[in-house]
Amino acid sequence: MRLAVFDCDGTLVDGQADVCWAMERAFTRAGLAAPDNHAVRRIVGLSLPAAVRSLAPDLTDDQNRAVTEFYRSSFRARREEGLLDEPLYDGIAELLRALHGAGWALAVATGKSDRGLAACLATHGIADLFVSLQTADRHPSKPHPAMLEAAMFEAGAQPREAVMIGDTSFDMLMARTAGVAGIGVGWGYHGTPELLASGAAQVVESAAALAAALEDTLP
Repeated sequence: MRLAVFDCDGTLVDGQADVCWAMERAFTRAGLAAPDNHAVRRIVGLSLPAAVRSLAPDLTDDQNRAVTEFYRSSFRARREEGLLDEPLYDGIAELLRALHGAGWALAVATGKSDRGLAACLATHGIADLFVSLQTADRHPSKPHPAMLEAAMFEAGAQPREAVMIGDTSFDMLMARTAGVAGIGVGWGYHGTPELLASGAAQVVESAAALAAALEDTLP
């Protein structure tokens, strides 16, 4: 058994423009000052309520819920209007198919919703490659290990047989807590020093380098 668990935003797809747009719109609709886009990119990967709390810790629970719901409805409307743009990073589709063909089990652990993840994977025609899809709808926010533990359970893998691939410290801390090897990707939202400090065994800069790192980690 070899299980590769991928984060989605910032690892498989680049959706930062839509995330920043939806977060700005959500805060504005709630009558609040919109956060800086750099701050928004920093919280990609957290579940939505945790992300809003991180961006604006002084909000009341009611305000947090309002921003969260405005974000969801704005993002959903953007998808339904065909305006959502979440391109796969270079080489990712080929990498996933090569791993699948080589016998790897593949999974996703993401702060996206079930609906958002399903739509994203279906758009790119890669949904059938994954044996487990874990989202913030059913688990505590990263870096809690619940999503990763559920992915291992569904795939029938032990921690020594799994690798977590992600672009944020949240992913690497989740992997470390679950006793799983972590590989960081350098094309996402947190920098290499932060990924290494959070427990990444290494940080790669391309899909080809990721393929090699996975083979080195679980030969």
